[in-house]
Amino acid sequence: MILELAQLQIHNRTDTCESNNGFCPDWIADHFGDYVHPFFQHLVLVVVTVAIGFAISFTLALIAYRRRWLINPVTQVTGILYTIPSVAAFFLLLPITGRGTDTALVALVSYVLLIIFRNVLAGLDNVPADTKDAGRGMGLTDNQLLWRVEVPLALPEIMAGLRIATTTTVGLATLAFFAGAGGLGEKIFSDITYKSNVVVAGGLAVLMAAGLDALILLAQRAVTPWTRAVAQQ
Repeated sequence: MILELAQLQIHNRTDTCESNNGFCPDWIADHFGDYVHPFFQHLVLVVVTVAIGFAISFTLALIAYRRRWLINPVTQVTGILYTIPSVAAFFLLLPITGRGTDTALVALVSYVLLIIFRNVLAGLDNVPADTKDAGRGMGLTDNQLLWRVEVPLALPEIMAGLRIATTTTVGLATLAFFAGAGGLGEKIFSDITYKSNVVVAGGLAVLMAAGLDALILLAQRAVTPWTRAVAQQ
């Protein structure tokens, strides 16, 4: 009789949402604080990556726009970097840059270069020729034409590339824990078989991607008010 009661108590203790690998709201509420630091660690990694990648690729695109012979070499190099598997890139960089955020940043930046470079160049190339001719007719120099006419008109495509690069980086950054950079990927892979853990960490990554995308879209609307005027006509 005592043995049967002990077995019943053990059964009652182990037959829980956690032991059944279910979606456990109570467990999530109790452990949600464990995801706050990885979330902000992940966010910083994404923002820094995109900022560095944008600065490099935007500069390269402006140079290649003036010197067209550079387009193919830059596209080929950034294309090769883009095709390297992310996990392999982390491990290849470890002996050079060491374990940590630096390795993750170098690898992640290499993935956004091609996306932003192509979009910046496409945006500049798609500026109507008569608009540029009108600018020259007003006496604008090449540099004035670039910054006052071409870059502003190319902003929708530039921002579209930035949005793609940002959401892509959020996903790739989940693998940055292989380089020792932490983030939400570290939480996901710490217990990848536990449903609640994966749902929370993965859900936070999705929310981050959606939130950053919305912020960039709002910024695009703020800096390109003429696009709304054209759409309303």
